[in-house]
Amino acid sequence: MSAGAVIDLVRRWAQENEVELESVDEAQIVVVLPGEKKLKTNVSIRETTHAVDFQAFIVRRPDENRERFFQWLLQQNGRLGGLSFSVDGYDDVYLNASLPPQVFATDAAEDVLDSYLGRFLAIADRSFNDLLALGFLTSMKREWAWRIARGESTRNLAAFEHLVAGSDNEFIGTFTDASSHGETDADAPGAGVPE
Repeated sequence: MSAGAVIDLVRRWAQENEVELESVDEAQIVVVLPGEKKLKTNVSIRETTHAVDFQAFIVRRPDENRERFFQWLLQQNGRLGGLSFSVDGYDDVYLNASLPPQVFATDAAEDVLDSYLGRFLAIADRSFNDLLALGFLTSMKREWAWRIARGESTRNLAAFEHLVAGSDNEFIGTFTDASSHGETDADAPGAGVPE
């Protein structure tokens, strides 16, 4: 199998499926997969002599509930069949897979690529809201309260309304009071909620 053959396959697959690409270099390419819960999943595909490595960033390190958050990731790993969650040195979460290059030297190469990218998208999309609820609930409650207090849209938090809304939300008064004391958009908690 010639060097760059997998990257060429990815380019053809992306063109046929109208999927956006971000080319990094001759041995690595990034496929941008559109999702529903996680709006997009960027899957980096790196080709070496001995492996074709797939990696997608899922979510940044959790703000809270770290033990339960990482336990959930480990429990999922046993169910992912060839894919696995990992964390980097900053505890940011990634989804990974590694395949031998020979898999892509067969007539089924495009089917293998399609299957793996489909699985990356499905797992990233399916896991995203659970990870946000486990690791970012306080940030989401702050974001919800800030948006309600300012009359802003809560559309990006709609999936979490049952967790963040309600009269017991201790943050609503904070932002109602702060908005009358010159709080600016730069003070908004919106930067704390991953998308």
